[in-house]
Order: sequence, then C-alpha cells, then structure tokens
Amino acid sequence: MLTALRRPRAPAPGELKSNQLCNRSLGLSEPGLLRLLSFNIQVGINTGQYRHYLTRGWQHVLPNSHRAQNLWRIGRVLQDYDLVALQEVDGGSLRSGYINQVEHLAQVGEFPLWYQQLNRNLGRIAQHGNGLLTRIQPCSVEDHPLPGLLPGRGAIALRFGPAENGLVVIMLHLALGARGRNNQLGYVRELIGDYRHVVLMGDMNTHADELIHHSALADIQLTAPSETATFPSWRPQRCIDHILHSASLDVISVRVLDLPISDHLPVAVELRLPSDSPLQ
Repeated sequence: MLTALRRPRAPAPGELKSNQLCNRSLGLSEPGLLRLLSFNIQVGINTGQYRHYLTRGWQHVLPNSHRAQNLWRIGRVLQDYDLVALQEVDGGSLRSGYINQVEHLAQVGEFPLWYQQLNRNLGRIAQHGNGLLTRIQPCSVEDHPLPGLLPGRGAIALRFGPAENGLVVIMLHLALGARGRNNQLGYVRELIGDYRHVVLMGDMNTHADELIHHSALADIQLTAPSETATFPSWRPQRCIDHILHSASLDVISVRVLDLPISDHLPVAVELRLPSDSPLQ
C-alpha cells in the first residue's frame, strides 16, 4: 500500500541558488550524455577506521581544521559531473565553521546551480541535510520530507520535460530500518508518477535487490548498474549507495571512486539520453 503524498516543501522562485562565481554556462558537459555522481560526505569528516566514529565523533558538533581540505578534494572531483547528489551536508553551523557546504562545493566544482535541503535544523549546532549541484536547469525542483517515525530524511525531485519523454531524478537518503525504508519508497513511487525515464540516486542504506524487486519501485523495472561495495570506505563490504535508472537509459560507464574521505565512497554513472529527451 502506497503512502499518501504529503505537501512538498516546494522551493520558492530563486531558491535553486545561482553560483555567482561560476564561469561555466548551463548545459550538459557533452551532448546526449548525462554524468551523475552520488556521495554521502559525512559533513566533511575523514573516517578511516571504526574507532574514528568514537575518537572523531566530536567533529559532528565542533569545527575541525581538516574539513576545509576534505571539501576542497571532494569539490575538485565533482567538476567532471553534470548532476551531483550529496547526503549528510551541513548548511552553515558551528561545526562547519558557518560555511554552507553545498554552496562551497558548488563553487569549488564550478556548478552554476545548487540547492540545499534542510532536514534537521539544530540551529547553530548543525544544519543537516541533502544537497544538489547541477549544470542543467530543471523544469521543477521539489523538496520532500520523507515519512518516518523520526524526522530528518528527505528527497529532492527534479523534473526535466513532460512525463511522455521527460526525465525525473530523485535524490534521497533513506532510513536505516526496513519498515521505514519501505514507507519512504512508497512515497517516492508516487513522486515518480508516470515518468518513463527515471533516475534514483543517493544513500539508500540497503542493497539494490531489495529496492528493485521487493519494494514499491518493483513495477517500474529499475536497473542497478553497479554492485560494487561503497561502505565502509576503508574496507568496503556493503553496496548501499546507488544510482538506479530505468531501462530506457543506456549505461556508458559506472564506477565507485577511490576517494576515502567520508565513511562512504562516491558512486558515478554516465548515461546516454534518449534521442527525444528534452535535455538533448
């Protein structure tokens, strides 16, 4: 049974922020190809062992001098992509040195447009959420809080063109528990609606088989181009970060990047768009 749609936190005009420091024009890096990357950056904390969750846990509350260097490294990698989904970013609080990490990565990565989704507002202590970086202008951007017993999970829905030949991209961070994920995936299925060309990208906290075959997404026949483990970054054992897509989109390349800054590794996919896509 699908969860009823709730009213989205629809961004007001201009809320998809413009990067005034970017010299790149809007548009795909290469015609017909869409380059995607998803990365849970753990608010820029460098985690390389399980004990770091304890010894470096204070960095979730207080600033750290190495965070700026980590963000710079991440931003330079992002330059090669058209659409980037970020999870566990800080929108400007004490722990990030009052720097909006989404805006900062847009500047380093030279993205013309960016958007921050705030999911846990802890005031000066933490501004926790998801982020979007894009080189292409969507027809619409929707900010959706996802259902769950505990607030703090969200999805960003981008739509490019009408349902018959358009593309919908959902960027999200799903719950840890199976019941919570299932409710959230029912909600996401309603967001997708009748779109035939679909991309889901983010930290989904489960393996692709559950998402594709045992959830509310089963009827849209998504494909998982990568089954390479992404977590934990120092000894990957679980594939929980995904870029899923509909069969109508052809995969050119897929890889998990060797960038062990966060406790997750980023996943990247290059897709060929249909000839009638409005992004062509």
